[in-house]
Amino acid sequence: MPPRVVDGLFSRFSSPQCDKAEELEGFDDFTLASSWERFISEIEAICRAWMLDGHKNLVDKGAEQLGSWGNLFKVKSEIKYSTKFYRIEHYFGVSNNGKAADWDDNLHDLQLSFGVSDFLVVAPVSASGVVLDVPESTKLLSSVAVALTNCGSNWPAFVPVHDPSRKAYVGIQNLGLIFTRRFDSDRIGSQVPIRLMHLEGLYELFVSKFALYPVDFSARFFNVQFAMKLTYRTPPFESDDEFDSIDPEDKESAGDTDILKHIKTQWDDDCPWTEWYSAEDPVTAFELVAIWSSRTFETSPEMAELENASSFDAEKWLLYPVISPNMIHDSPGKFVGFASQLHLLVSALEKSYEAQFLEDFVSVENPASGSSKSSTIPPPTVVDRVLKEIFHDDGSLPSECENKHCRAIKGAPLESLFTQFCLHSLWFGGCNIRAVASLWIEFVREVCWCWDEAQPLPNMPKGSTIDLSTCLIHQKLQMLAICIEKKNPSHDFESTENVNHTNDEKVNVASYPSESVKEENDSADLPRLVSFSAFTYVLLPDAPSTASLIADFQTSVYSADEICNFHINFVICDLILPICASMHAPYTQDAPIMTEDMHEERLHAVEALGDAFRFSAQLERDILSSDMSAFKAANPDAVFEDFIRWHSPGDWEVNEMEARTGELNHWPPQGKLSQRMSEHGNLWRQIWNASLPLPVSEQKPLLDPIREGEKILHYLETLKPHQLLEQMVCTAFRASTDILNQTLYGDFKHMKTEVDQIYLTIASILKYFQANHLLEKDELIGNLRQLCLVFEHMEKLLILAASVHCKLLDAPQLSEAVFNDYFAFYQPKMGKSLESICYDQEFKTKQLIMMDERDAVASLFPPATATQSWRKVLSMGNLLNGHEPILREIIFSINDHIQDSQYASGVPTSNMEEIQTHRMYIGGTSNDLRVALSVTSWD
Repeated sequence: MPPRVVDGLFSRFSSPQCDKAEELEGFDDFTLASSWERFISEIEAICRAWMLDGHKNLVDKGAEQLGSWGNLFKVKSEIKYSTKFYRIEHYFGVSNNGKAADWDDNLHDLQLSFGVSDFLVVAPVSASGVVLDVPESTKLLSSVAVALTNCGSNWPAFVPVHDPSRKAYVGIQNLGLIFTRRFDSDRIGSQVPIRLMHLEGLYELFVSKFALYPVDFSARFFNVQFAMKLTYRTPPFESDDEFDSIDPEDKESAGDTDILKHIKTQWDDDCPWTEWYSAEDPVTAFELVAIWSSRTFETSPEMAELENASSFDAEKWLLYPVISPNMIHDSPGKFVGFASQLHLLVSALEKSYEAQFLEDFVSVENPASGSSKSSTIPPPTVVDRVLKEIFHDDGSLPSECENKHCRAIKGAPLESLFTQFCLHSLWFGGCNIRAVASLWIEFVREVCWCWDEAQPLPNMPKGSTIDLSTCLIHQKLQMLAICIEKKNPSHDFESTENVNHTNDEKVNVASYPSESVKEENDSADLPRLVSFSAFTYVLLPDAPSTASLIADFQTSVYSADEICNFHINFVICDLILPICASMHAPYTQDAPIMTEDMHEERLHAVEALGDAFRFSAQLERDILSSDMSAFKAANPDAVFEDFIRWHSPGDWEVNEMEARTGELNHWPPQGKLSQRMSEHGNLWRQIWNASLPLPVSEQKPLLDPIREGEKILHYLETLKPHQLLEQMVCTAFRASTDILNQTLYGDFKHMKTEVDQIYLTIASILKYFQANHLLEKDELIGNLRQLCLVFEHMEKLLILAASVHCKLLDAPQLSEAVFNDYFAFYQPKMGKSLESICYDQEFKTKQLIMMDERDAVASLFPPATATQSWRKVLSMGNLLNGHEPILREIIFSINDHIQDSQYASGVPTSNMEEIQTHRMYIGGTSNDLRVALSVTSWD
């Protein structure tokens, strides 16, 4: 160690002569530095480290991103001075240009109040986080100012003071070696002086801050820069209490129309889900932001004129929807909708694997599981009411809003009986397994009653076919409805709804007419239409050659309307081969209907026998025999070839050349059976020879309605719990999505995509129910719970889309833009995990309103009614349809040239520039006003 350093360290023990010598040589004794100097040194070291890293490196090292200000970051450090600890925080943005915009939504409160960009906050580490002692705050600001000067930084520094509720700050900023800017802010939290409720008074307050002598502000001219931002909030609906509080005399004088206007209605009364639940309005209000850009005013009367101006004069309008917290933060039990009930149904499915019979869950003596003991079953009165609703047939038609992907889900149509059972089960007794089992037992009893009394099943599609794309229970109920119809003594087997005239519907123009129909057609101008064959033959008596027309119509297919357009009389007929007599097309029985499980049994039988063709022909023997018997009864003189020409024209071969040259005029027509039909031992000919001529009314029905109906009831009564719940889950998911798909939300492309995607997602998850449980039970239940979460996200978005569309019906482009903003905000939450992504960000995106959309937005603010007039407070002006802004923000500023002001003294000419000498921010209402002032001085 150098001798002079050693001497310095021990200078306090040296003689006076040595001290004097050291002083003359300029030696500094750092061992005598004060605690305040060390405090400044520590602040300087922290600031130098932050400056050296730069903003990008600070972000990479883990700077905290502030949720409410997306582009703002913060780093912090703690230091000790005397016996107290202080926290120093550095706020910065990674993409700002060094100057904060006036009305940027990403601004921190201090940035907005004082117009600064990057800044420091020094506060004590305490419960209040503020400095209550004035000398202490002065010392803190002085320490930071010295440290920043040593670093060569011009960051402003702030210290919170006074009571925390006042949000008061004092601050300082060094602008080089010449200027210093001081900051001060405070809040008037009680009653605001009337003078400060108006723009004129606020203007005079600002001018008084830089006027150096008493002056009459009304006669004095100051070039003051002015900018204003007003925020309006749409009023809530009037509550019933407010209507009840109206004077009875006023109620009597008011008309019925006025009274109806006061009745509170739910916002979603016209939405499709309201039959099952009422949703909280996700858009609690709209906030309208009107902005007046920077202007220059010289006198206070100009401020008074602006206060009385209309909000439509503002340069910019921005709209912001106030979203319900339940839409942003996922809280269990907060959102009640189809998603919450589907989650309960999945839990019931999980319990259903614990028992073999549904009665086990209902029985008190032998409950299926211990956990089911706590599950309740609603009283019989509730059960009766629910059953009446399920079996109530309102005659509604299938929904026209059916999505193109809905049939990919193996459920049941929305208006069907089983779908109604599933939807009511979602809201019955908390959708626990005991409640579902008890309701199903009563449901089956009601179905049995309909069967015993031959009463048609309600809410079942009409027709004699089975929709194999639906779940098995719906197929069984469809078949049971057909069996009840056929079981009914009044059922007519010869009605046109239950017979076939031909196997090819395209060419079946009409059935053969009765005598009365013939007579009617003879007297009419329109042609008589008769079809006895798979081909339509047209005979024109007056035509020179009918054979060519016959050949032409053999190769063409015409509808009845097309044939009528010929405007000539003709006869359509076919002849039987032996006696050249007219061929009569018989009534035939429908093919026996089969459900999906019956088709599977048939397929397994075919696979077991090996010869699929012969077994299939054997299964069709009864149908073919019935058709042949009916044909023989209608045409006693017909032969096998006539039946083939009528029933299977593809097996009757005709020489095309003969047909074209007109040889068909000769009788009998040239033709022959196909090789398949002419081979020895043909099964069709064997059946023809064995068939007796019997009309349909005398034949044994191909479908035994009694036997099939009893089999269906047995299936419903012995259904396994998990089989019932699996089909309920599929049907409930499809039905819930179908109901939500009927929601009107305009032309929101993102929402349409989400709805289509949810159908495909549901179908992909539920397909495992059709694959004989390829997944383990736990994995399947986990996938279903995840599906419920995805469904909840879609349901929330769709309800919000409906709310936005309804409120902004006259501004469709604006409503879609508002929804797209929220969709982009909400999309990160729509993850694939069971745990929702929760983050502190708030939805603050505002949408610019075009000039032609302002009237539609202004309609959200209806004029105040007479009953609301007593609640009016002292207004601060700039009303919108009588509504006062909920927040008024104003910025006054003065820009001055250095050479033209008191700051010019001693300033070199090369440094002359325009600076902002005074700035004042005012924000709040008539009951809560905050004022922030910054003043630049030459120190």
